[in-house]
Amino acid sequence: MQINPTAIQGVTEFIAKVYGDSRGSFAEAFRSESMVAAGYDFAITQVNTSVSQRGVLRGLHYAQLAPSQAKYVTCSMGTILDVAVDIREGSATFGEVVTAELSSQKRNALFLAEGVGHAFLTMSDTATVTYLCSTGFNPTNEFGIHPLDPELGIPWPQDLDFILSDKDKAAPTLAAARELGQLPKWSDLAR
Repeated sequence: MQINPTAIQGVTEFIAKVYGDSRGSFAEAFRSESMVAAGYDFAITQVNTSVSQRGVLRGLHYAQLAPSQAKYVTCSMGTILDVAVDIREGSATFGEVVTAELSSQKRNALFLAEGVGHAFLTMSDTATVTYLCSTGFNPTNEFGIHPLDPELGIPWPQDLDFILSDKDKAAPTLAAARELGQLPKWSDLAR
């Protein structure tokens, strides 16, 4: 598996080697040794799957520390634009955005460490996205930032009509979440 670090500490792209023949193809979707090689101690506690239609924009979601939730995100059918935003106050890369096109053709995944905001946009007619999570869902610890907040500067494609949940539409801006004290603190991360 190819390991590609990104501009944000704790966000890494993993690209599987695909083996194909006349029957189709095979690839390892996850390998714990690759996580260790990238410097992550990642135990899987919960696996989530979502199916979305073209234009569905999910996020920007994160869990407060501690415990937060690290995620290994892959797209097993279709194509998404996956987005990681460093919202950890005090981080050297606070406010940085990393995007990756995840698809069933590329067989790649994006790992997001605890405290990193996550969103994705469905680019194909439908997409199936699987998240391997380090902790289970805890509604009292879950927060969001409006994914279209101009301060984030996320390079969303402009040729789609975005479909957001009511919860995501009502999410605060980055500045408002910061003012409310909802952002994770870099100093609270166990490194």
